Amino acid sequence: MKKLFTFLILVVVLASCKTKKTVVEQTVTKEAVVDNKAKAIIEKHYQNTLNFQTVSIRSAADYEDQKQSISIGADIRIKKDEIIWINLKFFGIPMAKALITPTRVSYYEKANGTFFDGDYSILAKMLGTDLDFQKVQNLLLGRPIDDLTKEVFIAEIANNLVQLKSKKQADIEKLFRFETANYLLKEQFINQISKNRNVLVNYPSFSNQDNIFMPTGVSIIANQQNQVKINVEYKKITFNESLSYPYSIPDGYSQIKID
Repeated sequence: MKKLFTFLILVVVLASCKTKKTVVEQTVTKEAVVDNKAKAIIEKHYQNTLNFQTVSIRSAADYEDQKQSISIGADIRIKKDEIIWINLKFFGIPMAKALITPTRVSYYEKANGTFFDGDYSILAKMLGTDLDFQKVQNLLLGRPIDDLTKEVFIAEIANNLVQLKSKKQADIEKLFRFETANYLLKEQFINQISKNRNVLVNYPSFSNQDNIFMPTGVSIIANQQNQVKINVEYKKITFNESLSYPYSIPDGYSQIKID
């Protein structure tokens, strides 16, 4: 079912954006700080290093659009910078799997016997946004989708959070908000003006486990032709276990066509 495939991708990828040019409401102290303040914020955020080899995340996800709502379980296994493996379950019954690597995105679902297997250029064509493995991994781990050191931002205070706002007036607007104790990411908002689409990603809280800050879940509101809401709650997180990543597309499945 292509809808389930899109649901899976939206859970792990910053995908589509907004139908109306609506900017997130905010209370901003309008004294934009000089750029070296933004640089200091970025440095403090990246001091929260992710020192692990593998992480296993047992989670529950809710998906909602204008036509339906779905609740599903998801087991997520990550071999840092190499593999993201996802197993989706309905009432404990495996229904779909995905294997994501730096060069490949592959997925199959059992209900209709369909699969997708291709590189990121094909997936970007479907979703209308540039994707790569690092962005997927960052989204799951509570990190900015983009490398903040490669862009220029203005530092502000917004809703009692430290905010970085993209400096250049371009087609893409970006906001990143951090809490002030450890400079952990709370929200990231990306708006593509010309195509009237945006996405807001929120991390409700973080836990410190084995000296690693991990989000307790992720909430996504994506708007393009329709609004999609996704909420993923991380139930159990374990680090540095010996993990397997079993994946094989069953014989007889039909490939999903990307137009």
